[in-house]
Amino acid sequence: MKINALLAAMLLSGSIAFAQVDPVIMTINGAPVTRSEFEYSYNKNNSEGVIDKKTVGEYVDLFVNYKLKVQAALDARLDTLSSFKKEFATYRDQQIRPSMITEQDVENEAHRIYEDTRQRIDGNGGMVKVSHILLMLGQKATPAENAKLKSRADSIYTVLKKGGNFAELAKKFSDDKSTAVKGGELPWISKGQTVKAFEDAAYSLKVGEISKPVLSEFGYHIIKKEGTQNFFPYDSLRTDIIRFIDARGIREKIINDKLDSLAKSMPAGTTAENILDKKAEELSAKDSDLKNLIREYHDGLLLYEISNRLVWEKASKDEKGQAAYFAKNKKRFKWNEPRFKGIAYHVKDAADVEAVKKSIKGKAFSEWADILRNTFNKDSVIRIRVEKGIFKKGDNAVVDKMVFKKDTTVKALKDYPIDATFGKVLKKAPEDYTDVKSQVIADYQDMLEKEWVTALRKKYPVVVNKDVLATVNKH
Repeated sequence: MKINALLAAMLLSGSIAFAQVDPVIMTINGAPVTRSEFEYSYNKNNSEGVIDKKTVGEYVDLFVNYKLKVQAALDARLDTLSSFKKEFATYRDQQIRPSMITEQDVENEAHRIYEDTRQRIDGNGGMVKVSHILLMLGQKATPAENAKLKSRADSIYTVLKKGGNFAELAKKFSDDKSTAVKGGELPWISKGQTVKAFEDAAYSLKVGEISKPVLSEFGYHIIKKEGTQNFFPYDSLRTDIIRFIDARGIREKIINDKLDSLAKSMPAGTTAENILDKKAEELSAKDSDLKNLIREYHDGLLLYEISNRLVWEKASKDEKGQAAYFAKNKKRFKWNEPRFKGIAYHVKDAADVEAVKKSIKGKAFSEWADILRNTFNKDSVIRIRVEKGIFKKGDNAVVDKMVFKKDTTVKALKDYPIDATFGKVLKKAPEDYTDVKSQVIADYQDMLEKEWVTALRKKYPVVVNKDVLATVNKH
């Protein structure tokens, strides 16, 4: 009994010692938040370069509000939505999937790619090194032009047969300028890399032999075979193969193959997702930064979803709420200078100046654009050009001159020489919430969020351990 009691005490003291390594800094609705989680969030959001840095004490309220919203999302069971699970898995797996393979797995794939390529090339005649002189023939060349170019190619070939220097002649006569500067020399080639006529000639030559002029889709080639060899050694291509693997996303295929292989070796019903879940747990237990990053993905997605439902989307779609907020808070939207609510427009025909005004007079401002489009610019015939909005001084030259009576120059619009305006001057404030809708929505969102946070503070108890808080970044 004494041994059992001693063992229990040792285990308990060990647990306490472990807990003190990462003590609880606060509880949200009874759920513990560790110091490391708070530190991770604080340090990330107050790093060098952040303009509005917060002290640890100032950051507490922001962090608590964040966790309260996440708690509300959990209570609403948003974490059970298939859309959430799929998106969270995508973010999490970006961190976890690379750990499923080793560099040796990548090396093995690189060897497999190399070996497949080597067998294909060496089993099909190996590689050849050639130089060529190209006399380019246009696709629409006449028979006479073809004959003339063939005669020229024959002449060069004759010079070569008499001992002419191939490299010098290539530099002088070849139309393939990228190889001409190198004496016509091409890189090592294998079958399938060039057009068939060129390939057939290159592979049929003996080393050192020069072909008669060969006609291809590009023109006439005179080809000199410089050498033959098998495919390059692996070590000389390894870096390029690894780069190819990364560029083509082949690492993902290696990971998928590894996951499939592991799933097949495990009990029936084991899936790749099960394996990734377990791997995430293992890595998170060893790496607190990874654990906090994954939690950040998880909580951030929940925060976005619930904030969108209760604040952002609600405010942007609730037009009655917007109107009511505007009516209650009109003083917030007063202007320090007048605005012109209307249109500045440009017409070809003077008669259209009055026609425009007549078409929209008495109609709702929100309908003006459609009315003008259907009346004057229908069927691709553009009779007028219009700028609609709520303008302050300096926004529009026509409005400045014709409405605000500023001494300004208006640049005439090509093909629409007659300028006009129609609307009303609002001297002190908007007449309707739609006049400042974006600002109303933003302020309405702020109000909804503050009300929501106040309700969350009342609903969920928050307890902050000030002693642990004092040790943030000081332990």
